[in-house]
Amino acid sequence: MSFQTSALIVTWAALLLLALVVSGLVRQVHQLSSGGARRTDRLGPRPGSPAPGLAGLGVRAPAVLLFLSEDCHTCAGVLEEAGRLGFAGQVVGLYGGAGPTPPRGSGGAGQGGQAGVFGRYGGVGTPFAVIVGRDGRIERSEPIGSPAALRALLNRLEDQVGGRP
Repeated sequence: MSFQTSALIVTWAALLLLALVVSGLVRQVHQLSSGGARRTDRLGPRPGSPAPGLAGLGVRAPAVLLFLSEDCHTCAGVLEEAGRLGFAGQVVGLYGGAGPTPPRGSGGAGQGGQAGVFGRYGGVGTPFAVIVGRDGRIERSEPIGSPAALRALLNRLEDQVGGRP
């Protein structure tokens, strides 16, 4: 078999594989645009609902509850960023397991052994932020993927309510 024949066979195989990948992507886009993959449930508690078990955590409103994991590489940076933002209330890092000591200068307290709290707040992954307003009600809750995402979340909240909780 010549080099040209081998190259032609490899090229056709690559084109076939590319066609299968594009076909799968088109199918996924179709499902998303038709609503087939839409979720009707929310992540975290609904905005306006009372923050469950806040007093049991020893937390006063307003507060930022950060659901974190000891194994999560992003979580330490998120907790540190929350402390740097100068939030008017408490910043509390909640860990399902024992949890590490919060980073020096983070301004956030770290509480370990809070696995039950994760379920009550509907945090499906870490890091996950819940903003509790002055009235003890949920302002916002959503997964966050970086310190910059936490900063953006708090900035949006500030824009919406004219100041941080």
